[in-house]
Amino acid sequence: MFEKLKLTEEKYNDISEKLMDPNVIGDTKLYASYMKEYKSLTPVVEKYREYCKFDSQLKDAEELLNDSSADRELKELAQLEYDEAKEQIALISDELKIMLLPKDPNDDKNVIIEIRGGAGGEEAALFAGSLYRMYTMYAEAKHWKIEVLNANETELGGFKEISFNVVGEGAYSRLKYESGVHRVQRVPETESQGRVHTSTVTVAVLVEADEVELEINPTDLKIDVFRASGAGGQHINKTESAVRITHLPTGVVVECQDERSQYKNKDRAMKILRSRLYEAKLQEQNDKIASERRSQVGTGNRSERIRTYNFPESRLTDHRIGLTIYRLEYILNGNLDEVVDALATADQAAKLSAQND
Repeated sequence: MFEKLKLTEEKYNDISEKLMDPNVIGDTKLYASYMKEYKSLTPVVEKYREYCKFDSQLKDAEELLNDSSADRELKELAQLEYDEAKEQIALISDELKIMLLPKDPNDDKNVIIEIRGGAGGEEAALFAGSLYRMYTMYAEAKHWKIEVLNANETELGGFKEISFNVVGEGAYSRLKYESGVHRVQRVPETESQGRVHTSTVTVAVLVEADEVELEINPTDLKIDVFRASGAGGQHINKTESAVRITHLPTGVVVECQDERSQYKNKDRAMKILRSRLYEAKLQEQNDKIASERRSQVGTGNRSERIRTYNFPESRLTDHRIGLTIYRLEYILNGNLDEVVDALATADQAAKLSAQND
């Protein structure tokens, strides 16, 4: 590990010098590339230098403790420094192990989130709206930008489905654990007997793939245009602005009708299609990895029940890691960090365990 850290520091110093080179500064693309790498290496190098400082302190203190000519008071001081350095070295070593874990190359990318009402009809659609609100409030707190790509709204204000873009640094790293089935237990407003109903909503978190990462052959696409309709089926415009794109080799179908412009709807549909195909490509790669080396938390499976939101008990339970929090309203108001941090920690622990096996 420490040989790797030493090489990382050398690379960091080399990039630091390049960033001061006038030729690099004059090349915007090259400078941005080096700056991105410099920023990613900085936390690791700083933590390694902190380790080196305590390692030096440990050796100096050890030397004093073994010095027979040193007086008692000096040795007591050396013992304190030795104990502190030993404790810090153990803590920093654990942190460095986590920092050196292979980073998900998609962590810094933007995402497309697709929320769909599952079992439970209108109640599922209403909860899909609650989850959309939770994610938008979380994004606002993180200073990320939200853009709705497509929405199929119900008459009561819920969503049969909604797709939206989340743009911001680290969006995927924080939201990737949300993929899966979210179960809600509550008394619907339409329930006169006060009985608790159980409904489900599916969430898919897709990496926003650009054209360079995934090339789509135009001949593989079937594009249909039709009139957009709103909740209840009424036509909201008289032009054929809605777009349906079918990817013929895979059968993946994407529809967009939120914009009045056919061009904008086509652009948004292509963005969703590209991300869905990229996700399928990633899934295929993941399936090739031995199961014991795969993260236990991972990014979730769309068919796996990952979480329960119980309103009568004000309880959220994440079934993957056995986490239970009795502050449901607080979390639904966009305060997701406690849940995400716990999932990220469990993910890191699983990766460390797999690395040590």
